[in-house]
Amino acid sequence: MIVISGPSGSGKDSVLRSLRARGLPLHFVVTVNTRSPRPDEKDGVDYVFVSNARFDEMKANGELLEDAKVYNDFKGVPKEQVQEAMASGKDVLLRLDVQGAATIREVVPDAILIFLTISSEQKLLERLKSRKTESEADLALRLETAREEFKRVDEFDYVVVNREDRLDDAVDKIVAIIGAEHQRVHPRKVEL
Repeated sequence: MIVISGPSGSGKDSVLRSLRARGLPLHFVVTVNTRSPRPDEKDGVDYVFVSNARFDEMKANGELLEDAKVYNDFKGVPKEQVQEAMASGKDVLLRLDVQGAATIREVVPDAILIFLTISSEQKLLERLKSRKTESEADLALRLETAREEFKRVDEFDYVVVNREDRLDDAVDKIVAIIGAEHQRVHPRKVEL
């Protein structure tokens, strides 16, 4: 189980799209989200978009491996999807925020946690602004949250810098991490 995490604007979605394009034997978990889709997002591909009521039902029924409130919306990892992917023998890849990664570490101690970051706070702010999906207040909140998330980098196994115009370099590093993990003398054991 591989978790890619990092602050909003670090490029998690771009990294996942690039990993998908490479056709690697990975299962990309599609997390559940209560917010409305952004213009470029597709239901069932980027997230499974659900109502707050449906999310509460999933949580009450124990259908989520992890869940959290993130920027006033709820996100969660569907447990059944993870179990099915692991049973198929594929590596499972999760895209989570930093608090979600911390929860996965508690639930699945042998998960591989990768902190994705960028070269500077200024670059992060530029990326967030370029999305044109957040108000100034939301941008300020995301930047403040990012500052707090940077303080938690020691909770991760690896750090990968996603530099401007160097997405392939970041993806190559993640592929190398996954490859190296498969060569461990004492493999990580993930049990749910």
